[in-house]
Amino acid sequence: MPTPAPLPPSAVVSALRAAGCVFAEDEAELILVTARTPEEAARMVDRRAAGLPLEHVLGWARFHGLRVTVEPGVFVPRRRTEFLVDQALAAVPDATVVVDLCCGSGALGAALAAALDDAEVHAADIDPAAVRCARRNLAPFGGRVHEGDLYGALPAGLRGRVGILTANVPYVPTADVALLPAEAREHEPLVALDGGADGLDVLRRVAAGAPAWLAPGGCLLTETSERQAPAALRAVADAGLTPRLAVDEDRHAHVVTGVLRR
Repeated sequence: MPTPAPLPPSAVVSALRAAGCVFAEDEAELILVTARTPEEAARMVDRRAAGLPLEHVLGWARFHGLRVTVEPGVFVPRRRTEFLVDQALAAVPDATVVVDLCCGSGALGAALAAALDDAEVHAADIDPAAVRCARRNLAPFGGRVHEGDLYGALPAGLRGRVGILTANVPYVPTADVALLPAEAREHEPLVALDGGADGLDVLRRVAAGAPAWLAPGGCLLTETSERQAPAALRAVADAGLTPRLAVDEDRHAHVVTGVLRR
C-alpha cells in the first residue's frame, strides 16, 4: 500500500484559519512536527478545527522550558503562570520541599522540580484525570502526586516542612464561567475554573491552612486577576501570612505571595 503524501503546510494553515484559529501558521507548524503520520496530522487538524484546545490536540504544552503532557479533560497550563514559577524560585531559591496544590497537569511542580536541585516535590488534585496526568509529568523528577481535596490529600509528615507551596486555584467567579472562551468552558474541568461567588473560595481555604504546612520563611504563591488582587491579599493576610503582590504586565500575570515569617 502506498504511503500517504504528507499534508501540505498551506492546506493545514488554510483549514485552521477557516476554523477561526488566530495563530494558524504557528499551530500548523506544531501539528505537523508532532504528528507521526499524515493520517494523524489530518485527525489533529480536524480536532482543532472542531474547537479542542491546541494543547489537547497535540498532547502537550510548552511550560517554563518543559514539554508538559496535557491529556484530554485536564486544565491546560497557561504561559502567564510561568511568572508564578519565577516568583517562587526568587522567593525561596533553596527550597527542599515543594507542594503544588490544585496541580492539574502538574506543570508547576515539574517546573520547580526541574529548577531546584534534589527537591522533594509533592502535588495534589481532586480530579482523578489530573492526578493521572500529573504523575506522568512528575515521574522523571521523582515527584509524588496525591488524589484528594487540598491538604487532605497530603502526607502528614509534610506539615511544617514546605518551602514553596503553589496553588493555582480556580479563581473565575461562578457567574463568569459562562463568559469564558469555549475552549476552556467546554473542554476543561469546571472544578479547575469555578472559584465560587467571588472567585476566591478555594484561595481562602488554601491560605487558611498554609501556616500549618509551611516551614519558617516558606511561601504560599497563587495566581489571581487584577480585579481580585486586593481581596486575595486580604485573604492571605487574614491567614497570618505576610502578603505581597507581583505583576507582570506583559503576561497579564498577577501573583500573590504569602510568607510565613521566621
